[in-house]
Amino acid sequence: MELVKAELKCIDGGSDIKFMFNPSQLAFEGVVETSENPGARTQKQGKPKVSFSNIKAYKITINNILFDTYEEGDNVVKKYIDNLKKAVEFSSGKERPPVYRFMWGEQMYMKCCFIEKLNYKLTMFLPNGTPVRAVIDSLTLKEADEPKPNQSVAAPKASNKVRQTDNMKSRSKNNRRIR
Repeated sequence: MELVKAELKCIDGGSDIKFMFNPSQLAFEGVVETSENPGARTQKQGKPKVSFSNIKAYKITINNILFDTYEEGDNVVKKYIDNLKKAVEFSSGKERPPVYRFMWGEQMYMKCCFIEKLNYKLTMFLPNGTPVRAVIDSLTLKEADEPKPNQSVAAPKASNKVRQTDNMKSRSKNNRRIR
């Protein structure tokens, strides 16, 4: 059986990111946001009352991802790390980072995500200073809504017509109609 590499498949027109070596573990994190009122207590046991506000987006953290180009003598940053850096910086005129699908063989671990955090170090160099080994200490992927075809994830821009008609008078008319 052939070993299949893990990869981040870009689903909105960017470049895919392939792992050189597969991760040894995936850490999943799901969080329910709560708030406690220190003065409000249950009558029977005196425990604080908890209010549930929302569910945060799921995260997957991958640690110790190795990239090595020593045998070829290629710059490991240019060959592998730059694609990850671009995914975090996303300064190419877009209003959001690239969106990916995290796949490993036939298994889809996250249908739609972006790179929230990248932490890497360079650990081996050629005598001329060329980096040939990098270790990603931590790569965090955060769940996102799937972008609609040909549509930006950012808020739509208001047209001049909407700007001209959006005022306090028109809003009060709309509120009366809703009631």
